[in-house]
Amino acid sequence: MALDDSWFTEVCEECGSSFSLKVTEKLHEEVSDFQKIEIYETSKYGTLMVIDGFIMLSDRDNFLYHEMMTHPALFTHPSPKRVLVIGGGDCGTLKEVLKHSEVKQAQQVEIDERVTRLSEQYFPDLCSSNGDPRAELHFVDGIKWVKDAEPGRYDVIIVDSTDPIGPAEGLFNEAFYRDCHKALGNEGILVQQSESPLYHVKLINDMRNAMRNAGFDDVHTLDFPQPVYPSGWWSATLATKGGNLKSFREQAVRDKPFKTRYYNYAMHKAAMEETPLLAEALE
Repeated sequence: MALDDSWFTEVCEECGSSFSLKVTEKLHEEVSDFQKIEIYETSKYGTLMVIDGFIMLSDRDNFLYHEMMTHPALFTHPSPKRVLVIGGGDCGTLKEVLKHSEVKQAQQVEIDERVTRLSEQYFPDLCSSNGDPRAELHFVDGIKWVKDAEPGRYDVIIVDSTDPIGPAEGLFNEAFYRDCHKALGNEGILVQQSESPLYHVKLINDMRNAMRNAGFDDVHTLDFPQPVYPSGWWSATLATKGGNLKSFREQAVRDKPFKTRYYNYAMHKAAMEETPLLAEALE
């Protein structure tokens, strides 16, 4: 990470690349009990959140990530009533989940309360559904929460985590996936952000293998653009407990009563097909 001449730059050393945004002002900086959080105003991407030197989200393009982390899984499950979001402190994923009227309860378990409180201040649109009576915000360890969960408690678990370092490291292993498998009901779906399909194929393969070893019947990695993340190309990996990831409620997607900016029927269909590059890279 570097801040020079009003440009914020995130350097991805292992990939030999970097991404920069022109900033006009630093709005906030603090070190929480878990990580360093910075908020900037940029010239073209709106407000920017940075954690431990890594870009987390911007006003301009966060919809890509939040929509693709939620709607493919929720429209694939036959009846997603109980949803758990692990991480997701900016609340954008929670907001998308609550657009589904069939969801009766959405619990968000974020270890660092400061991420949410700063999001309420600097990204109020993402937090606009926090007061929904179906929403619950819990600021505790998500790994322990899942381990202690009642078997079959959830229909969908969304792991909206940071990179697999620091507080999020324990969210990328077989033991955690076994706990998720136990906490999901029949046809339950786990979805987790899985980094760049251009830069992080080994990680994606390791995740998919760990999910299978944890008992999941099928896995699928979908990809989507994400300009502020390394390579500009991101992914989410889904795993199902007895369901069919290739089948989704097509008419419900066509008739969805809420607006989206990226996700729709055609994008869902396309996301279920792996690009030749990704298909060849995945084991």
